[in-house]
Amino acid sequence: MKTEKKKSMAGRVILWMVLILVAVIQIFPLIWLVDFSLASSNEMFTSGLLIIPEKIQWGNYVKAFTDGHFLQYLKNSVLINGLAVLLVLIISIMAAYACKRMKWKLSGTVKTILLLGMMIPIHATLLPNYKIYNMLNLTDTIWALLIPYVAFSLPQALFLMTSFLDSIPIELEEAAVMDGCGIYRIVFQIVTPMLKPSIATVSIMTFLNNWNEFMMASTYLSSSKWKTLPFSVLEFTGQYSSNYAVQFAVMALTAAPAVIVYVILNKHITKGVAMGAVKG
Repeated sequence: MKTEKKKSMAGRVILWMVLILVAVIQIFPLIWLVDFSLASSNEMFTSGLLIIPEKIQWGNYVKAFTDGHFLQYLKNSVLINGLAVLLVLIISIMAAYACKRMKWKLSGTVKTILLLGMMIPIHATLLPNYKIYNMLNLTDTIWALLIPYVAFSLPQALFLMTSFLDSIPIELEEAAVMDGCGIYRIVFQIVTPMLKPSIATVSIMTFLNNWNEFMMASTYLSSSKWKTLPFSVLEFTGQYSSNYAVQFAVMALTAAPAVIVYVILNKHITKGVAMGAVKG
């Protein structure tokens, strides 16, 4: 018994050491980013991995906040990503219900076609979308980003929603029909509240996937009206090309919202994906 306990304890110690090592490797880039953002540009060229600043340079963040149009780009990012999350939730819930609960000939085919969207790289559609948007005068508008963000988030959202929908007893909907509920009331008042874990997971994953997207934004947007937060980094690389500390501060500010959302809501992502995989 003692030998087995020692082996079990040794296994736990090794497991914890491996997990701590992985955690340090994952977190180190953020520590490195914040560390360099608080130093002066003269201290950038050091032989060590990290810098111990002689004086913490909070002014780097002040310049990044004021000169990088941070508030405007942050507002655009929050608005576009918020609308994308809302539209993805509404469409995916209705599509999942139509494909899993309603009886019609092409329900399985439509679901398969929608799920095939997960195989298409989002940037493979840059040129076709640009030509279409240009013909429809949608370039440099909020729709130029909103449409592809929603379209490429839908397959994953549909997959999770249908997995959760399988676990909801159909008898609840039958009882609602007998009580006189219409289809929209069943979907949004009966079914949707029971999809809370998948709604949380889809919301977080859609937000994080689109938050730092830059390639489409730089292709479809030309004016600063709808530019998103990654443009702050691009503008500072030209304006402060020799001031690396300020550039690090801009990158830290840009990454902060996504990191905060992930840290606070990480358990919902893990729980939702695990439950969806089991129930699906």
